[in-house]
Amino acid sequence: MSPRPAPRTVTVALIVDLVLVVVFAAIGRASHHEDVLAGLVTTSWPFLVGAFAGWLVTRGWRAPLAPVRTGVGLWVTTVVIGMLLRVVSSQGVELAFIIVASIVLFVFLVGWRFAVRAIRGGRRSTR
Repeated sequence: MSPRPAPRTVTVALIVDLVLVVVFAAIGRASHHEDVLAGLVTTSWPFLVGAFAGWLVTRGWRAPLAPVRTGVGLWVTTVVIGMLLRVVSSQGVELAFIIVASIVLFVFLVGWRFAVRAIRGGRRSTR
């Protein structure tokens, strides 16, 4: 059995994920020349709910830094639930948006975990 991650690691990983989801929403609003702050809650809430669900589905607290075990499941859940909630809340969902959101959220939610793994691996190999 692998050691339990420190509570601080779990908390920081969750916060990083949520912040990156909000950054994704802000970038999207800005790219459409919309007032970023005025509609940020409306744009981000479906994906934030998806991210919380992803943490539950993947049991993210068990391996918060794992790119595949946690990151990929979190990414899929965030995109799927986020899109479904956008549909039921009458927000736009077009194929191009699904593709772009999937790519950006993959880079954000999985990418930072790979970066941490690479940095930590690099430190270990230099010791």
